[in-house]
Amino acid sequence: MTQHTIATAAGTARITWYPARPARLVLAVGHGAGGGIEAPDLQALARELPAHGVSVALVEQPWRVAGRKVAPAPKTLDAGWRGLWPALTAPGLPVVSGGRSAGARVACRTAAELGAHAVLALGFPLHPPGRPERSRADELLGAGVPTLVVQGGNDPFGKPGEFPEGDFDLVEVEHGDHGFAVPKRAGTTPERALGIITAAVVEWTASLR
Repeated sequence: MTQHTIATAAGTARITWYPARPARLVLAVGHGAGGGIEAPDLQALARELPAHGVSVALVEQPWRVAGRKVAPAPKTLDAGWRGLWPALTAPGLPVVSGGRSAGARVACRTAAELGAHAVLALGFPLHPPGRPERSRADELLGAGVPTLVVQGGNDPFGKPGEFPEGDFDLVEVEHGDHGFAVPKRAGTTPERALGIITAAVVEWTASLR
């Protein structure tokens, strides 16, 4: 594991690298608006993917590095991601642009312009809780590259059945909420939920050409 700070138009960002040796892809994953790269799903990917030839770059947006509590506007998040992109592509490998929640929106919005190889959307916030009329499906559908959505079965920001038809793959983490936590009554465990996520991402990244 190594860390680098990167100056962007939105401030100083940070990348924590988990390299694969040898590597065939880079998976760059940003965090959501309510947390950082310590999220269990991001940490699980960082542990698992390098063994499968995928270097993982966990990206902390400038607002998080600066210690602020509230995420800035989407255009500022996008500016931070754009500023990081040269560092993410520096290894000379195809880059899968990814994120959880707000980070997934950033990845979708910028994928085409940055030349992302694919997009990984973890807990894509299809709409605000209780407001399905405020759909963000256009961001997901507009990514323009192969896309995998991993969604909790009980995610208040959009359950799997609410997603429109489109050119993307969707994997459900049964009973999972927006952070993929599962209730004890569901008869499963957090470890199994994380296992579904990592297995899906391993299989999907192996299929990318």
